[in-house]
Amino acid sequence: MTTFWSAWIMSLVTFNLGITLFLFIWSTRVRIPTLPDGTTGHVWAHGVLREGVRPLPMWWVVISAAMFVIGIGYLVLFPGFGSHKGLLGWTMHGELAQDVENTRAKLEPLITRHGELPVEELAGDPVSVAIGERLFVDNCAACHGARGQGNQLLGAPDLTNRAWLYGGDGESLMTSILDGRRGVMPPSGVILGPAGVEQVAQYVLSLSGQETDPVKAALGREQFTTCIACHGPDGTGNPLLGAPDLTDDIWLYGGSRAAIERSIRDGRSGEMPAFRERLSETEAKAVAAWVYSRSNPAGTP
Repeated sequence: MTTFWSAWIMSLVTFNLGITLFLFIWSTRVRIPTLPDGTTGHVWAHGVLREGVRPLPMWWVVISAAMFVIGIGYLVLFPGFGSHKGLLGWTMHGELAQDVENTRAKLEPLITRHGELPVEELAGDPVSVAIGERLFVDNCAACHGARGQGNQLLGAPDLTNRAWLYGGDGESLMTSILDGRRGVMPPSGVILGPAGVEQVAQYVLSLSGQETDPVKAALGREQFTTCIACHGPDGTGNPLLGAPDLTDDIWLYGGSRAAIERSIRDGRSGEMPAFRERLSETEAKAVAAWVYSRSNPAGTP
């Protein structure tokens, strides 16, 4: 804080305290002129109400005086009076640093344990899962939701249904969290044409057992050959490429006919950012343990 602003704050504090203290002392000593009946002469309601004068109650005087002592004592002991640091040397930064250090001391045994155990085993530990949940809410909930149930508008997958684009084992989860993922569904509208897009969409719907037009679905099956490089000949996907399984009725961007046609026609592009610069490996492992526990409630693969 510069000398000018320090002096400005000290002046304001001194002025306000001085005025308030003067009014307090003056209120206990001032003598208000009164009439023989003890009133000031001010009347309302045609004389029915008259303004009386009574001394301030002692409890009010004592409490007010104590507040002045406490306020001045605070300014002496703690920062608040310009650049005065206070006799106790307390600072918000120091308090925060102490809290962080205390938290690290408590977490150190847990963090060490995270480095020794695999994600699948940590998923059965309530303490590790609780830490992972908090880290997930702070870092991942904006896209995946607070409970990890995804967001189709963003193309953020549901992490609770065991339908994994890149694999749901501990190692795959760690890779996704630390290094991120980038998935691209190329547009096929120009290649297939409007009719082809509709037919392929009908066939894709049939793969998950939904009601479709049999004729269009049959035609779409023939044109699905443009998709098997990623989704496989039977539409079950490919975790190595992040190509989703089209047979399980779980959809990243929505499973309606219109949503599927849009995916085929215009393509999709989604990115899971890398968190290696934000989370340590032990923190990422805690997040992965929580995610694993959500998709495997029994704690087993």
